Amino acid sequence: QVQLVESGGGSVQAGGSLTLSCVVSGSMNNHHPLAWFRQAPVKEREGVAAIVGRTIRRFADSVKGRFTISKDNGENTLTLEMENLKPEDTAMYYCAASATDDVSWSALLRSDYYNYWGQGTQVTVSS
Repeated sequence: QVQLVESGGGSVQAGGSLTLSCVVSGSMNNHHPLAWFRQAPVKEREGVAAIVGRTIRRFADSVKGRFTISKDNGENTLTLEMENLKPEDTAMYYCAASATDDVSWSALLRSDYYNYWGQGTQVTVSS
């Protein structure tokens, strides 16, 4: 059974930074996609960033150049570094893991590609 536990959310002013972490436990190898999603009130869940192995990373257009995704395989930790935060980044952030190691670039930011989810951590950005 795969479990994901997020931490690091909080409240910041616009222009500030936050780093989210997600500890992944269970049977996941380096070829299984991991990702961060977010969901704001009355909005659909959207993919923010995804990572596979050491070289594949995909970002939503809205966060390119501001967010960085990385993982520490030794610590089984997925990290999302967020800089220059904007009020529209306010949302509940979730980490997710896919049970498949058949990587699909087009699916990396789709929620239906992922099987395991954390409970979320809130990020609030004030103007």
